[in-house]
Amino acid sequence: MGIGKDSVNLSSIKMWLLIICYIFLITDTSLGYEVKYYPMLMPNVQPTEKDTYLCTAFKAPQRETEYIIEFLPNATMATAHHILIYGCKVPGYYERDTPRAVWECGEMSSSRNSNSAYRRAPVCSGTSSIIYAWAMDAPKLVLPESVGFKVGKGTDVNFLVLQVHYAHVERFRKGATDQSGITLSMVPEYTNVVTKRAGVLLLGTSGFIPASSFEHMETTCMISQPIELHPFAFRTHTHKLGKVVSGWFVRDGNWQLIGKKNPQKPQMFYPVSDKSIVIKQGDIVAARCTMDNYLPYTISIGSTGDDEMCNFYLMYWVDGDNELDRKYCFSAGPPLYYWSNDPLLEGKITKEVDRMASEL
Repeated sequence: MGIGKDSVNLSSIKMWLLIICYIFLITDTSLGYEVKYYPMLMPNVQPTEKDTYLCTAFKAPQRETEYIIEFLPNATMATAHHILIYGCKVPGYYERDTPRAVWECGEMSSSRNSNSAYRRAPVCSGTSSIIYAWAMDAPKLVLPESVGFKVGKGTDVNFLVLQVHYAHVERFRKGATDQSGITLSMVPEYTNVVTKRAGVLLLGTSGFIPASSFEHMETTCMISQPIELHPFAFRTHTHKLGKVVSGWFVRDGNWQLIGKKNPQKPQMFYPVSDKSIVIKQGDIVAARCTMDNYLPYTISIGSTGDDEMCNFYLMYWVDGDNELDRKYCFSAGPPLYYWSNDPLLEGKITKEVDRMASEL
């Protein structure tokens, strides 16, 4: 008796499942220690509404602690506007029997996609932390020696959630699907390769940019925790109106540049030039986005390509195991908030700082 189509399809499915299982178990010992490669990819999604944000969750190791030491993008800006990886205790949506369930997770969007085929839920159910961000064909990110993001057993990161923003969907309406994502390089805790824990502090604003005007979107964050942060990388993010994004460390009225970039360039994590910076309790981290609204109408902060964003990501390491409890610092932005009306910075903004914060 011949083999039927259903039998062939079943065999193919089993083969691919086996391949997928092996992919998640690939290890490399060429460096003298075990490295695991963990692909976080969208499962052939097909968004058909402009500015769709899609999420899918990946379970972190439950029986051991592991550290992420490298991020390898599998994406192009022609398909993905940007990609974020979040650490969640509980994802916004999860199906036990469908581990690659996909949901729409554009929390900031004021114009939700009413015709979306995907269920809607937040990125995380409860608290979240940003681990990585990618945009504009940024290359891979390798963390400094001995530094890693701690996930899995003994942490609040039980799940890693991949979020992809699809700004343009014409190709999907013609039948294309997508597997954009990030592959993680991870090492088990028992290798003792990682002794410094990595974290990310995200600074950003709300606010409006009036028509045909330059605007400063600014925010500050005081470090209230008894901790020492060693910044080693930064990333800037705006949409099309951003000209310069700069991040600063302020102590006793003295301003020191962490980093600044043109956000229209590849939005990768760039190294912090001054490796001697140590941010301590009582210090201030400040950020400014200089925006040029050449359009004849007001633009507001939002999640679509027609809106704007102002973000400065500070990636840091700490000795030992205690990372910063605070993950986000956001201000109301213009016209309600500026550095000049922040009591933390009263009398501390010099003309030189004001000039340097908006020029490359």
